[in-house]
Amino acid sequence: MPKTFNKWLLAGGALSALASCLHLAVIVGGPDWYRAFGAGEGMARAAASGSIVPPLVTFGIAAILAVWSLFAFSGSGLVGRLPLLRTGLVAITSIYLLRGFALFPTLLIKPSIVDGFTFWSSLVVLGYGVTYLIGTVTAWRQMSRPRQEQVPVV
Repeated sequence: MPKTFNKWLLAGGALSALASCLHLAVIVGGPDWYRAFGAGEGMARAAASGSIVPPLVTFGIAAILAVWSLFAFSGSGLVGRLPLLRTGLVAITSIYLLRGFALFPTLLIKPSIVDGFTFWSSLVVLGYGVTYLIGTVTAWRQMSRPRQEQVPVV
């Protein structure tokens, strides 16, 4: 019987991998890319001045997103089972959903701070979170560790 993969977690892993690669591209793209992708003028100016901080921060984010991608691929069955797989996927899903849903109270409390980038990136991240949520819920039972057979005590 051919192995089947959880399509939702495959998609979530691909989305996180894409986001990771995009962060790496921002490092290469330099100050204009930091501006275009919403990192803020301070980060763009620091990158322009040759500071090591913007690339380090951006690389750190890219690394985290790459690990999240690996967790999704593990949960999907594409790669081997990672330690704390279910816990990791719940945490990743929660972070994506919290980041996405944070848009709505912000729109109610202080809408003036929500620019186009914040609005659209929040919706994108919310989509990531929903993808991880559906994938994690549908793969939950398959992600449980196989129980080891009890060896009788003699």
